[in-house]
Amino acid sequence: MSISKWIGGALGWSFGGPIGAIIGVALGSFVDSLSNGKGSPFLEEGQQQRRRTNSRTQTRQRPQTQSGDFEVSLLILASIVIKADGVQDQRELDFVRQQFVSMYGKERANHAFKLFKNISNQSNISTRQVCLQIKQMMDHPSRLQLMHFLFGIAKADGTVTGDEERQIYTMAGYLGISSRDYDSIKAMFYNSSDNAYKILEIDKNATDDEVKKAYRKMAKKYHPDKVIHLGKEHQVGAEEKFRQVQMAYEQLQKERGF
Repeated sequence: MSISKWIGGALGWSFGGPIGAIIGVALGSFVDSLSNGKGSPFLEEGQQQRRRTNSRTQTRQRPQTQSGDFEVSLLILASIVIKADGVQDQRELDFVRQQFVSMYGKERANHAFKLFKNISNQSNISTRQVCLQIKQMMDHPSRLQLMHFLFGIAKADGTVTGDEERQIYTMAGYLGISSRDYDSIKAMFYNSSDNAYKILEIDKNATDDEVKKAYRKMAKKYHPDKVIHLGKEHQVGAEEKFRQVQMAYEQLQKERGF
C-alpha cells in the first residue's frame, strides 16, 4: 500500500485546516496538489472520506473522529513534545515507533513513522492552531486519550522534564482539557502518596462514599468503549487508563478498609 493511499483513505476532518497543511508539507510531493485541489490520490481519497464522514454526522456537533484523524493529530503533537526540551531522545522516538507498531502493525507503523520524522523536521508548526482544530473537531474522550499518549512519550526516557510538562500543559489548555482531567492523567505517570486521589479527581478529605462515587464517575469517563469509534487499535491505551482508575480505587479501598 502506498503512503498516499494509506493516509488519504484514513483521514476525515484532519485533511483540512492547519493539520492538513502540515501533512501536505510532510508528504512533500503532494503539497502542490493540496494547494490546487486536484491530481493527488491523497486528496481524492481524503475528500471521499470527508464526504462519507459528513453524511454520517449531519446531526452531530462535530464530525466523527476517524482512526486516521487521531493518528495524525497524535503524530503532530508527539513531535512537538519530543522537541520541547531541545533534545530528541532516542528512547522517546523508540517509544513512538513501538506504540505505533503495537497499534497499527508493522507496515502502517512504518508509514506513520516516516511521516512523523518529516513532521518533526518542520520548524513553523503552531501548537495553538493545531490544538484548536483538534478541540473543535475531536470528541472529549479522544482528546483525553491523546493526553495519555503524550505523557507516555515524555516519560519514555525515564522522567518527564519541566519543559515537556509545560508543553503538555499548554496543549491541554488549547485542547479544552480541564485541570482536573489533566492532573488525573498526569498522576498516572508519577509516584506520590496522593496519586490515587488525583487519578479519581478527589482530595484526601473525601468520604468513603465520595471515593466510591468518584470511582464510578471516572470508570465511566475512561471506559474503553468511549473511544471505540477510533478502532480496536486504540483500545490498548484506553484500557490502560481504565486499569489505572481501578488500581487507584483498589489502593484506597485497602488503605481505608472498606
